Amino acid sequence: MKIIILGAGQVGRTAAYRLAREEANEVTVIDLDEKLLRHLQDRLDIRTIIGNGAQPSILEAAGARQADVFIALTNSDELNMVACQIMATLFNKDAIRIARIRSTEYTRHSKLFVDEDRAFAVDVTLSPEQLVTEHISRLIRYPGALQVLDFADGRVRLVCARALRGGLLVGQRLQTLREHMPKTDARVAAIYRNGQSVKPTGETVIEHGDEVFFLAARKDIRQVMNEIQRLEEPVRRVVIAGGGNIGFRLAQQLEQSLQVKLIERDGRRARRISEQLGNTIVLTGDASDEELLLEENIDSADVFVGVTNAEEANILSAMLAKRLGAKKVMALINRPAYAELMESGNLDVAISPQMITIGSVLAHVRRGDVVQVHSLRRGAAEAIEAVAHGIQGEGRVIGRKIADIPLPEGATIGALVRGDEVLMAHHDTVVQRDDHVILFLTDRRQIDAVERLFDVPRRRR
Repeated sequence: MKIIILGAGQVGRTAAYRLAREEANEVTVIDLDEKLLRHLQDRLDIRTIIGNGAQPSILEAAGARQADVFIALTNSDELNMVACQIMATLFNKDAIRIARIRSTEYTRHSKLFVDEDRAFAVDVTLSPEQLVTEHISRLIRYPGALQVLDFADGRVRLVCARALRGGLLVGQRLQTLREHMPKTDARVAAIYRNGQSVKPTGETVIEHGDEVFFLAARKDIRQVMNEIQRLEEPVRRVVIAGGGNIGFRLAQQLEQSLQVKLIERDGRRARRISEQLGNTIVLTGDASDEELLLEENIDSADVFVGVTNAEEANILSAMLAKRLGAKKVMALINRPAYAELMESGNLDVAISPQMITIGSVLAHVRRGDVVQVHSLRRGAAEAIEAVAHGIQGEGRVIGRKIADIPLPEGATIGALVRGDEVLMAHHDTVVQRDDHVILFLTDRRQIDAVERLFDVPRRRR
């Protein structure tokens, strides 16, 4: 697959790393920054083009006529929209066009992108800020979770939680889960112990400190979490550091049901967002100021979230809040190496915008009918939602029992969604046409084999 990425910023570089390492892809990256491009080319087998990606000559040099996917990820919404339009008008109208659109001024007017005759030629709009906001909001609503991911329009959720003493299942074999919850069906998709994957079987014993990924219907999540760790009290008080796009959107989402305080360093920005928020207390100040945090009773906060534009400030303020008594702290961290280091230390959750965003890109690049992709464990693993298309006898999935499907090593089918019904996958469960199949891959290098399972050959006419 021929893929052009416009923009070599944090999101663009992450997309290039992930896509270029899949054998079937030929990746070209366009950017004005020669140094960034050279850095990428030293590490990846890709082409790079220096220039303005909204100029037809630059797009043509990048191979726009033959491209299958065009992904515009610069920091400029307008540049991304124009580049997609030029791509469709002058080069290849059949290519999938994905644009990063940050401003709600554009995204709230859906006609800009869906009216075929008069809209911008953007097939998929991508807002990293909105995706990160929704991710943090889900974590806040499920205390104790490290990740909460939606599948099948939210009917199924994949949750990662750390097993802690006090959880009913800790120290017991997985097969006892059904005894504990006879009326609830759930499936443990993966277990990580000391950073290494442990294949879950009925005989596997859950140990204190394990990272457990489980699938369950949305209504059953809290009950399953109680099996893994003692169920925490619901969150009531949240402190947000940073009044940028993410901090503001997060406050908007939470303020109707929770007590929210937002700390913003810039006085003018603080006044502006305080006028737009209804129930949030907006404070002007530095979130790493110990006196300010003590004055605002940080020790009574259930969650502290650092989402400023400076990852160092997010880390320091979150660590300080934790030391002063905040029950749970999260920080937005751009560099994956920092995120992994801090999460193993003083932070409860390190939030990586790139890892959250990349799944939305991958879902439109994968072969077969893949509708959702979530990148896990800093990109080492993936969770996928694929639709079983075709008829019995076509492909390797429809009409087969789970046990008979030739899954690659490290891949497991966790659940099926059939209409409005959620079915946890068991060895004798039969996949039917149009089922949404939720898979977990502990090794993303096996993604090509999984795609082939759902890639139904086209009939000749």
